[in-house]
Amino acid sequence: MANVNKVMLLGNITRDLEVRYTPKGTAVCDLGMAVNRIRTGDNGERIEEVTYVDVTLWGRQAELAGQYLSKGRSVFIEGRLQLDQWDDKQTGQKRSRLRVVGENMQFIGGGGQGGGGNQGGGGAPAQQSGPPQQQPEQSSPPPQSNQGGAAAADSFDNDDDDIPF
Repeated sequence: MANVNKVMLLGNITRDLEVRYTPKGTAVCDLGMAVNRIRTGDNGERIEEVTYVDVTLWGRQAELAGQYLSKGRSVFIEGRLQLDQWDDKQTGQKRSRLRVVGENMQFIGGGGQGGGGNQGGGGAPAQQSGPPQQQPEQSSPPPQSNQGGAAAADSFDNDDDDIPF
Protein backbone atom coordinates (compact mmCIF):
# COMPACT_ATOMS: atom_id res chain seq x y z
CA MET A 1 0.00 0.00 0.00
CA ALA A 2 1.29 3.45 -0.93
CA ASN A 3 1.83 6.10 1.72
CA VAL A 4 2.11 9.87 1.48
CA ASN A 5 3.15 12.20 4.28
CA LYS A 6 3.08 15.70 2.81
CA VAL A 7 1.99 18.99 4.38
CA MET A 8 1.72 22.43 2.76
CA LEU A 9 1.09 25.42 5.02
CA LEU A 10 0.77 29.11 4.26
CA GLY A 11 0.42 31.23 7.36
CA ASN A 12 1.95 33.73 9.75
CA ILE A 13 4.69 33.31 12.34
CA THR A 14 3.23 33.54 15.87
CA ARG A 15 6.40 34.27 17.85
CA ASP A 16 9.95 35.47 17.32
CA LEU A 17 12.33 32.70 16.34
CA GLU A 18 15.42 31.42 18.06
CA VAL A 19 17.97 29.26 16.31
CA ARG A 20 19.91 26.77 18.43
CA TYR A 21 22.55 24.24 17.49
CA THR A 22 22.99 20.53 18.17
CA PRO A 23 26.27 19.34 19.69
CA LYS A 24 27.40 18.43 16.15
CA GLY A 25 26.70 21.99 14.96
CA THR A 26 23.45 21.48 13.05
CA ALA A 27 21.07 24.44 13.26
CA VAL A 28 17.50 23.79 14.45
CA CYS A 29 14.64 26.26 14.68
CA ASP A 30 11.19 25.66 16.17
CA LEU A 31 8.52 28.07 15.05
CA GLY A 32 4.81 28.48 15.53
CA MET A 33 2.47 29.23 12.65
CA ALA A 34 -1.11 30.41 12.57
CA VAL A 35 -3.07 29.20 9.55
CA ASN A 36 -6.47 30.83 9.00
CA ARG A 37 -9.55 29.32 7.39
CA ILE A 38 -12.52 31.49 6.53
CA ARG A 39 -15.89 29.89 5.99
CA THR A 40 -19.52 30.90 5.91
CA GLY A 41 -21.78 29.74 8.74
CA ASP A 42 -25.33 28.41 8.41
CA ASN A 43 -26.80 31.88 8.83
CA GLY A 44 -24.45 33.44 6.25
CA GLU A 45 -22.05 34.97 8.74
CA ARG A 46 -18.32 34.92 8.10
CA ILE A 47 -16.44 32.61 10.49
CA GLU A 48 -12.66 32.66 10.79
CA GLU A 49 -10.98 29.60 12.29
CA VAL A 50 -7.33 29.64 13.30
CA THR A 51 -5.16 26.54 13.54
CA TYR A 52 -1.84 26.76 15.34
CA VAL A 53 0.93 24.50 14.04
CA ASP A 54 4.40 23.76 15.41
CA VAL A 55 7.10 23.54 12.71
CA THR A 56 10.73 22.45 13.03
CA LEU A 57 13.36 23.47 10.50
CA TRP A 58 16.87 22.03 10.27
CA GLY A 59 20.20 23.08 8.79
CA ARG A 60 20.51 26.05 6.48
CA GLN A 61 16.75 26.58 6.42
CA ALA A 62 16.74 26.99 10.20
CA GLU A 63 19.47 29.62 9.94
CA LEU A 64 17.65 31.51 7.18
CA ALA A 65 14.38 31.43 9.09
CA GLY A 66 16.11 32.84 12.18
CA GLN A 67 17.68 35.57 10.08
CA TYR A 68 14.71 36.65 7.95
CA LEU A 69 11.52 35.66 9.78
CA SER A 70 9.92 37.27 12.79
CA LYS A 71 6.51 37.40 14.43
CA GLY A 72 3.78 38.32 11.96
CA ARG A 73 5.70 37.47 8.78
CA SER A 74 4.07 35.19 6.22
CA VAL A 75 5.80 31.98 5.18
CA PHE A 76 5.03 28.94 3.05
CA ILE A 77 6.25 25.62 4.45
CA GLU A 78 6.26 22.23 2.77
CA GLY A 79 7.09 19.30 4.96
CA ARG A 80 5.97 16.11 6.63
CA LEU A 81 4.09 15.23 9.80
CA GLN A 82 5.99 13.74 12.71
CA LEU A 83 4.48 12.39 15.93
CA ASP A 84 6.52 13.01 19.08
CA GLN A 85 5.71 10.79 22.09
CA TRP A 86 7.05 10.95 25.66
CA ASP A 87 6.18 10.22 29.28
CA ASP A 88 5.24 13.28 31.33
CA LYS A 89 7.67 13.40 34.28
CA GLN A 90 5.15 15.12 36.56
CA THR A 91 2.07 13.01 35.92
CA GLY A 92 3.60 9.85 34.47
CA GLN A 93 1.09 9.93 31.61
CA LYS A 94 1.98 9.29 28.00
CA ARG A 95 1.96 12.50 25.97
CA SER A 96 2.13 13.11 22.25
CA ARG A 97 2.33 16.04 19.87
CA LEU A 98 2.00 16.23 16.12
CA ARG A 99 4.43 18.62 14.44
CA VAL A 100 5.54 19.49 10.92
CA VAL A 101 9.16 18.96 9.94
CA GLY A 102 9.81 21.57 7.26
CA GLU A 103 11.55 20.40 4.11
CA ASN A 104 11.01 23.44 1.86
CA MET A 105 10.42 27.03 2.86
CA GLN A 106 9.47 30.14 0.91
CA PHE A 107 9.24 33.63 2.33
CA ILE A 108 6.05 35.45 1.35
CA GLY A 109 5.65 39.19 0.91
CA GLY A 110 8.05 41.97 1.79
CA GLY A 111 9.76 42.89 5.01
CA GLY A 112 6.60 44.57 6.30
CA GLN A 113 6.65 43.61 9.99
CA GLY A 114 10.29 42.99 10.60
CA GLY A 115 12.36 40.09 9.49
CA GLY A 116 15.77 40.27 11.03
CA GLY A 117 18.33 42.04 8.87
CA ASN A 118 15.90 42.53 6.00
CA GLN A 119 13.91 45.54 7.14
CA GLY A 120 11.75 46.88 4.34
CA GLY A 121 13.24 44.50 1.79
CA GLY A 122 11.48 42.09 -0.45
CA GLY A 123 12.28 38.98 1.54
CA ALA A 124 14.84 36.36 0.72
CA PRO A 125 14.65 33.95 -2.18
CA ALA A 126 12.88 30.63 -1.81
CA GLN A 127 14.96 28.05 -0.02
CA GLN A 128 14.59 24.37 -0.75
CA SER A 129 16.30 21.30 0.46
CA GLY A 130 16.74 18.19 -1.58
CA PRO A 131 17.59 17.86 -5.27
CA PRO A 132 17.34 20.99 -7.39
CA GLN A 133 14.23 21.23 -9.50
CA GLN A 134 14.27 21.88 -13.22
CA GLN A 135 13.35 25.41 -14.16
CA PRO A 136 11.31 25.88 -17.33
CA GLU A 137 13.39 27.09 -20.22
CA GLN A 138 12.95 30.72 -21.06
CA SER A 139 13.28 31.82 -24.63
CA SER A 140 15.69 34.64 -25.18
CA PRO A 141 16.40 36.60 -28.34
CA PRO A 142 19.25 35.23 -30.43
CA PRO A 143 22.55 37.02 -29.94
CA GLN A 144 23.20 39.71 -32.51
CA SER A 145 26.43 39.92 -34.38
CA ASN A 146 28.51 43.07 -34.52
CA GLN A 147 27.87 43.35 -38.23
CA GLY A 148 25.49 46.19 -38.85
CA GLY A 149 25.60 47.25 -35.20
CA ALA A 150 26.20 50.85 -36.16
CA ALA A 151 23.18 50.86 -38.43
CA ALA A 152 21.01 49.48 -35.66
CA ALA A 153 22.30 52.11 -33.24
CA ASP A 154 21.62 54.87 -35.78
CA SER A 155 18.05 53.71 -36.33
CA PHE A 156 17.48 53.55 -32.56
CA ASP A 157 18.75 57.08 -32.06
CA ASN A 158 16.40 58.39 -34.76
CA ASP A 159 13.31 56.94 -33.00
CA ASP A 160 13.47 59.13 -29.88
CA ASP A 161 9.86 60.22 -30.36
CA ASP A 162 8.61 56.62 -30.25
CA ILE A 163 9.82 55.65 -26.79
CA PRO A 164 7.14 53.31 -25.41
CA PHE A 165 7.23 54.58 -21.83
